[in-house]
Amino acid sequence: ACLRAIGDAIEDLGWHVSPDDAWLTLRGLRTMPIRMQEQARSALRVAKWFQTRPEVSRVLFPVLPDDPNHALWARDYTGAASLFGVVMKGGTEAAAHALLDSLELFGIGYSWGGFESLATPETHQMAYRENPTPLEGPLLRFHVGLEDSEDLIADLEAGLAVWTAALTVEPEA
Repeated sequence: ACLRAIGDAIEDLGWHVSPDDAWLTLRGLRTMPIRMQEQARSALRVAKWFQTRPEVSRVLFPVLPDDPNHALWARDYTGAASLFGVVMKGGTEAAAHALLDSLELFGIGYSWGGFESLATPETHQMAYRENPTPLEGPLLRFHVGLEDSEDLIADLEAGLAVWTAALTVEPEA
């Protein structure tokens, strides 16, 4: 009965893959391993750069050798995704939004795994957790795409300058 209800729902709602979408998926699968490898390499470069920044409290990326979960990652995985979190050192949610809004090479969005670089503010997500982990500042999530990592770092460098400027602006009364 349950299987029939699911099947009927799929039919009624049109949950079928179009031939074009199937073809695009199959086409993309041919280059996925090389894309994932390059994105993981670039993400590691960007994450290491973030670790050197005084505005950043910590980078949440188990691929990094000094990450608390690195041993677990190394035990269970042979590769990495290009998604990581950055906890800012103090600051405000408004400054985090200013930083993200200033980025030119990063889009805003949650479509992890694509070829384009994306970023999102994640601090608001902590409000939904029963026992949220205390953070030193806003949490930002980055997905590194296929853009050149040096270009991404230059974009992030400019974004951190906006972050710093946003922190020094006096709030309007």
